[in-house]
Amino acid sequence: MRLSSLLTIAGAFATAGGASLLAAYFSVQMIENGSKSGVLNQLDSEGLTWAEVDTNGLQVFLIGTAPDEAARFHALSAAGRVVDASRVIDQMLVEEAADIAPPRFSIEILRNDAGISVIGLIPAATDREELIEQFQQIAGSLEVSDLLESADFPVPDGWDQSLRFATQALRDLPRSKISIDAEQVQIKAMTESAEARSRLETTLNRRKPEGVALALDLSAPRPVISPFTLRFISDEDGTRFDACSADTEASRDRILRAAERAGLEGNATCTLGLGVPSRRWGDAADFAITKLNELGGGSVTFSNADVTLVALEGTAQATFDRVVGELESVLPDVFVLNAVLPKPPEAEAEGPPDFTATLSPEGKVQLRGRMNSEIARQTADSFARAAFGSEDVYTAARVVEGLPMDWSVRTLAGLEALSMLANGTIVVTPDEVTVKGSTGNKEASAQIATLLVGKLGEQATFDIDVDYVERLDPSLGIPSPQECEALIITTVGSRKISFEPGSATLDGSARGILDDLADLLKTCGDIPLEIGGHTDSQGRETMNQQLSRDRAQSVLEALRLRLVPVSSYTVVGYGETQPIATNDTNDGREANRRIEFKLVGDAAASADAVPTEGEAAASEPAADAAETTEDAQTAPEGETDDSAGAQTPLQDPEATEAAAAIGADKAVPAGAVRGADFKPETTGNDGE
Repeated sequence: MRLSSLLTIAGAFATAGGASLLAAYFSVQMIENGSKSGVLNQLDSEGLTWAEVDTNGLQVFLIGTAPDEAARFHALSAAGRVVDASRVIDQMLVEEAADIAPPRFSIEILRNDAGISVIGLIPAATDREELIEQFQQIAGSLEVSDLLESADFPVPDGWDQSLRFATQALRDLPRSKISIDAEQVQIKAMTESAEARSRLETTLNRRKPEGVALALDLSAPRPVISPFTLRFISDEDGTRFDACSADTEASRDRILRAAERAGLEGNATCTLGLGVPSRRWGDAADFAITKLNELGGGSVTFSNADVTLVALEGTAQATFDRVVGELESVLPDVFVLNAVLPKPPEAEAEGPPDFTATLSPEGKVQLRGRMNSEIARQTADSFARAAFGSEDVYTAARVVEGLPMDWSVRTLAGLEALSMLANGTIVVTPDEVTVKGSTGNKEASAQIATLLVGKLGEQATFDIDVDYVERLDPSLGIPSPQECEALIITTVGSRKISFEPGSATLDGSARGILDDLADLLKTCGDIPLEIGGHTDSQGRETMNQQLSRDRAQSVLEALRLRLVPVSSYTVVGYGETQPIATNDTNDGREANRRIEFKLVGDAAASADAVPTEGEAAASEPAADAAETTEDAQTAPEGETDDSAGAQTPLQDPEATEAAAAIGADKAVPAGAVRGADFKPETTGNDGE
């Protein structure tokens, strides 16, 4: 009995112990699994998926490779929020740190009337003292604020070029902000005028280093427009603006939309300026253009608050009255409307009187037609000589009676309009002033319209057909054909365009010359240029002629490959027919083997021709021959107008007042080409 009791007790203890062990085992497993699961879920929820978790009893091991120390610390913190931080064992690794990336080097320069301030980060290799010294030279006596920092990293490609370019640009920009980095230069600046802005844009784009982007934001103050003018025409030639002024972008857009509804096609713009007579300028212009369209055509002219509407001949009286009445009712109160329904002109036995002035591309001016008095003719001649140069004016106008009272004012206004062109013609009749020609001023049409309205009144009828020619624009700095011809001489200098012996293959030494010529000729654009090839007298004449032409063609092709616009170029092979030295010596033969560049056609005539007054008169169209013959009775052949030009008109009050109103102190028109006599040559040694 005693043994059996002992065994029972022992068995009970054994059973209890086993149960305890089993319970403890499962408890540990549950704690480990719970800890592992909880920590893993927390790590995943915070995006730390690179970390793994293992457990051993109460201990929680974090395993894995962290991208950096911050991520490792983040994982430890995340695990500590699930279990006690003392249970977390860090067995994580950290990736080796890569090389530190260089910073972005940049500078921002501000310049105004107070001086220059510069802030940014520059490479340590940049000479900071020299840079600040350059800024101080630009600022003069004004202060330079140096807020630059430096970092010891390699200088990025393009940094030095960008910095030099920006420093040069800063000299021309007294009120500007320039942002610089290795890839781009951003310039925001205020210029004195629209012309200065255009010149600056052209200059900066030419200076820009290759591989550096340039972002320009140049602004100019709005001009004061006086009188504030708008003139819209719709006739058999189409719809167009002779002049368009607006006070705001919204007003401009409204005017242009109204013009488009009235049939205007293509690109048109309005000059934004100061001096508008009413804030409702855009409304008034919109109403007037719309009503002109309902009228079927004609013209509407705004000169400040005066509005003149001229219908087309033949417009029905009832339609005219209705449209005018409706326009009067919708125009803002400040505007005054004057409406005109023209009557058909009465036929005259000799045709309507006219006065014509022609300005040639060479700057030569011819005056012909009719004047109402000798003093009026002398006044027109004096005005033209003051505007275009005494040696460039030929007057062949005749004096007749019965011309309108305002004839002198109309002719002088026409001459002043002509002075705004590079070349062209004005025709003055009792009913209309017609201006046609070319100019390098984008605003010329608007300026001429403003001039004619101011001189002749808002009721005046005039037709302006002026073309903008980019080459004539002085703000773009595009050289004239004659200037290009002269620049070729400077560019080539004493160098030679050489070829391989006996062939038309360019020698390697010609590459530099052709590169320089290409850079120049790209700025010249389409000019009528002849590339002439020449040889010495050795060999057969026919072979020399063909070789010279082939060599000229090779030069043309080389320029084409350099993206020069060569569509207006020609090639000529002169062979041995035009030697410039003897062919009896080696030096002479080498001089004769050459390539010549010269202008041809009208451009060459512009450079060489200086016509006399008689020649100028002889060059008039055949249609004017009868009148020119009659004019000759007033200005005999060989007689100059110097004495007439020197006289002061004292006996014709109308002519005197007209000259004072127009103003005779005029400069030579911008863009006018004056003749130059250049014959550039380049020589080449082909080893013949």
